[in-house]
Amino acid sequence: MSKLNADFGKVAVLMGGISAEREVSLRSGAAIHQALLDSGVDAHAIDATPDNIGSLRGQGFDRVFNSLHGRWGEDGVVQGALDAIGMPYTGSGVLGCALAMDKVRSKQVWQSLGLPTATYRVLRNEQDLAGLVEELGLPMFLKPAREGSSVGVGKVSVADQLFATYQAAAAVGDDVLAERFVDGDELTVGILANHALPVVRMAAANEFYDYEAKYESDSTQYFCPAGLDEALEAQVRQLAEHAFTALDCQQWGRVDVMLTADREPMLLEVNPIPGMTDHSLVPMAAAAAGYDFNQLVIEILRGSL
Repeated sequence: MSKLNADFGKVAVLMGGISAEREVSLRSGAAIHQALLDSGVDAHAIDATPDNIGSLRGQGFDRVFNSLHGRWGEDGVVQGALDAIGMPYTGSGVLGCALAMDKVRSKQVWQSLGLPTATYRVLRNEQDLAGLVEELGLPMFLKPAREGSSVGVGKVSVADQLFATYQAAAAVGDDVLAERFVDGDELTVGILANHALPVVRMAAANEFYDYEAKYESDSTQYFCPAGLDEALEAQVRQLAEHAFTALDCQQWGRVDVMLTADREPMLLEVNPIPGMTDHSLVPMAAAAAGYDFNQLVIEILRGSL
């Protein structure tokens, strides 16, 4: 084992968890675990639950590679538990994860700094639907405020769809974010060691880049380089870095951006623990920057030292 990899000690790869994104997390975690083993790291796959997080130190682990997605694992809860036992981990801390997983608070922080993001309204009950179409126009998106992987997200194209789409989003158990539709290219910017990777542009065969397009479809197209001119690529990457640090996010993650018809970037959300599956975007962007998957995983783990 190399000196570098021996320095990592015994590593717990947390995966699975208890969120709606459990299956994606298991896939991410399995890929990360294998990459660490291939790189000579003493890595162990852990299907994380509220019952076994506190015992990691007693099992002799030195640090955690967190590949949990969604509630509990990505929203600051697990990060707080790991802080409480003095266990180093990859990715953002409690505040960064909590802010990034809350789409409403993310937008409020960005707006306070003058960063561009789509017009929105927070829906707390069915009465808040009144006047929504007049305010935001059609189409619009309804999103659970604290979910990832497009879980519960729906597009409203005609007013008759509004109530059912709201009910589906609210059933996830959150306030709902109603967001004005931005007609343009969908971009994503991976962050590694707090710096933006090359921009990826997505073109989904589905009506929008939903869960199926992200994790299951082989018809979604990805472009990296994204086809932006040099100045616009630099602008999008700089905006992504600013948005990431504004939420107190650290080390690595992903920033989703829409490019308007006027070629102006608008922030959508930050993913503090992005997917690392064979359909995932951070590995794609990292490859364009010269990292193979194993190198990317080691670089992320290095952030826990």
